[in-house]
Amino acid sequence: MRQGPLAGRYPAVAAMVVFALVPYLALSAALGPITPLIARELGMSPQAMSITLGMANAGYAVGTVLAVQFAQLLPQRRMLLVYGVLLLIGSVLTAAAVDPAMFIVGHILQGLCTSLLLIAAVPPLIIGYPASRLRTTAMVMNVCIFGAVALGPVVGGVQASSHGWRPLFWIIAGIAAAALVLSLLTFQETPPANPGARIDYAALVLATVGCVAAFFGASELLSHDFVDPTTIAPLLGGLLLIVILFVHEYRTERPLLCVGSLLSTLPVAGIVAAICAAAASVSAITLTLTSLARHETPMRLGLLYLPEFGGAVIAAVVFGSAFRTRWLHYFVLAGMGFLTAGILVMNGSAPPTSTLTATGSGLVGIGVGASVVPALFIAGFSLQSTNVQRVFAIIELLRAVAAFMIAPVLLYAATTFSGGLDSGTRMALWICFALAVAGAVAAVALYWLGRVRPPAPSVEAWLSGERPGWDSPPLFARFRTGGDPRDACP
Repeated sequence: MRQGPLAGRYPAVAAMVVFALVPYLALSAALGPITPLIARELGMSPQAMSITLGMANAGYAVGTVLAVQFAQLLPQRRMLLVYGVLLLIGSVLTAAAVDPAMFIVGHILQGLCTSLLLIAAVPPLIIGYPASRLRTTAMVMNVCIFGAVALGPVVGGVQASSHGWRPLFWIIAGIAAAALVLSLLTFQETPPANPGARIDYAALVLATVGCVAAFFGASELLSHDFVDPTTIAPLLGGLLLIVILFVHEYRTERPLLCVGSLLSTLPVAGIVAAICAAAASVSAITLTLTSLARHETPMRLGLLYLPEFGGAVIAAVVFGSAFRTRWLHYFVLAGMGFLTAGILVMNGSAPPTSTLTATGSGLVGIGVGASVVPALFIAGFSLQSTNVQRVFAIIELLRAVAAFMIAPVLLYAATTFSGGLDSGTRMALWICFALAVAGAVAAVALYWLGRVRPPAPSVEAWLSGERPGWDSPPLFARFRTGGDPRDACP
């Protein structure tokens, strides 16, 4: 069996995952202050830039489903190399872009390939090593996904202060190249997960058309009214197709995604918390960044959000100690509390002051770091570890739709508010606060309705693939008997 010289070496594999995920996730949060520079140099209108960023986010969402399908039918580590090559090509195209076409194609490739790498590379890192490594993996995932996003405003502010954008994109290309090299060095032949599986064409079409349409509609809010057919038709139509995707995956006999298996108390509560936390946090940061951009230099504005990264790191360290205990469930609830507190602090004045912004961003960093990835583990422990790739795909698809679609809608509401941008931002931040509170309340209610006493996961048994990490009661078990969650994943 062919393998690279560093195959099986945990530090090298973990570094490969970090380098594969960080570029696009950090870049997506860094583009705000440098978007006008890119548009001006490449001759792109603000609306064209908005659609480009929206289609890259759509590619990220679609890639979660494509990665699961490819993993079923094709050698998984070979596909990891393909994804790495495409990510590098996309990164070079954006950095070297001389016209809009190069930048558009490159950035969409970056979004698509990042989620392909995420779904292909992270699950083997979780289940491919002894239980003693899982604590480090949990911390790496948390810092990768949310630490990178939290650093985005700082990186974007530093780059914008130099009145350029290409150096940042060339650094991103260099990181993508390092990820590809590490993929080669850690290569280990892995067969398809299920070579006899059928291609779920319905799921692929619904996910692709739904995400592209929904993100296109959200992107059009920059220059169109919400009720304009150009905006509302694709936005609502795309969301409807995504709903149909999950209904189809629940009803079909051999689904690509584990929708049926996730319909029990613990995974549903975890997913609800993750979606609400992602939507509230990304929207709150986007809104305050936009409001403060008129009052602060890019460098100073970026530094105001540096505490968010510190908060994400703190949450990751504490998560490493809590995730194997029953305190994992309370940790997620505490994270939602920190998130709501951070939004309240940032909403203390209009526009937010420097002190309120820095303090609030730190609390938001702790909150989102303590809620989304931990909630992912709550869902993952509820199924056998062999299905973690599909669970991860579902959560990342929903997180992407919640985080990257609700923010443009709330930003549109803030900018068109009759009282002005500052008043509109405060109104939109109250909606973010309501989303975070609703996520926490809904999760607690689901636990109560399911008669759940928060359990500690049996990590060793879960990693063996023999059974879930814990037994998740049926939804609303307090009012019914029987009704075990449907096992829809072969």
